[in-house]
Amino acid sequence: MKDLLSIAIIASVEAGEAIMKVYSNKINVIYKEDESPLTLADKNANEIINKYLIKSKIPIISEENKILTYDERKNWDQCWIVDPLDGTKEFIKRNGEFTVNIALIEHSKPILGVIYVPATKTLYFTSEDCLKSYKVLLKTNTISIDDIFNNAIEIFPTQQNDSILRIVGSRSHLNEATKSYILKIEKKNKTKIVSRGSSLKFCLIAEGGAEIYPRFAPTMEWDTAAGQAICEAVGVKVIDITTNEPLKYNKQNLLNPYFLVST
Repeated sequence: MKDLLSIAIIASVEAGEAIMKVYSNKINVIYKEDESPLTLADKNANEIINKYLIKSKIPIISEENKILTYDERKNWDQCWIVDPLDGTKEFIKRNGEFTVNIALIEHSKPILGVIYVPATKTLYFTSEDCLKSYKVLLKTNTISIDDIFNNAIEIFPTQQNDSILRIVGSRSHLNEATKSYILKIEKKNKTKIVSRGSSLKFCLIAEGGAEIYPRFAPTMEWDTAAGQAICEAVGVKVIDITTNEPLKYNKQNLLNPYFLVST
């Protein structure tokens, strides 16, 4: 399992380096059929990640790969779920809040998670047994995997209730349903909205920067798998609000239900 985690980490960092090469130049944007934006950075990062993960001989679900039918996927015991550039809108806005997300799924559950923030060279990842999560700031893109493991610091969610409940909101997707939910909380608690883009919202809760993240808007499995692994490893729950169970992966429909991330 450590070898698989290492592959995912190396892939994410190298993909992040490719993303930043595009970021430093003019960003040309095209739009997919669902009107979501696509850039050269998405494509380049995806190619790099596929190159590494294919060595594991574990099938890959990536936002930028052709998605196989459920009949082809349903008997997979394991799979990778990848978003080579999560937060493309944030990337286009040049606010730095975009990530590379890689998760290993086993029997519908994320068991490893890696999130890399190319703009700040910040890496989040689970332990090989997914019982802890870590954060490390990379000084260069050529740092060795041993250095990453040795220098990483364990992260923890909020350890005690504060007088102010910090709620994570998206910079790009705070819709009316989410606003309504937040208003209900505000009737009982003092609150503060903390805005983040991409899967950084999961990282923020996992490292104690906020307590709750309601997402009552569409997301796909590749948006959440790595973040869920990192959160669950530190005891934070990522719950499907329709079933009150953790989000599941490699479903027939890769669209997530609405969910709540909470300490």
